Amino acid sequence: MKQAIFRNWNLVRLLRLIMGIAITVQAVMMKDVLFGIAGILFTIMPLFNIGCAAGNCAVPPVKEKSFTKETVYEEVV
Repeated sequence: MKQAIFRNWNLVRLLRLIMGIAITVQAVMMKDVLFGIAGILFTIMPLFNIGCAAGNCAVPPVKEKSFTKETVYEEVV
């Protein structure tokens, strides 16, 4: 669970979190329950890195860089 929250943060995920918080704050100010539920949903999705519609909204994890291994040649006589 901690890995889902603290790993793989990028700009898109951060923007989704900010948008969800803004929707939730606006819902509290307007005292609108339905808007508040939508805001909480939009806040939870980037927090736990879950997407919508079969996972199409989730950002793929960053792949580690692969280092090239030096090849050692042996002389055959």
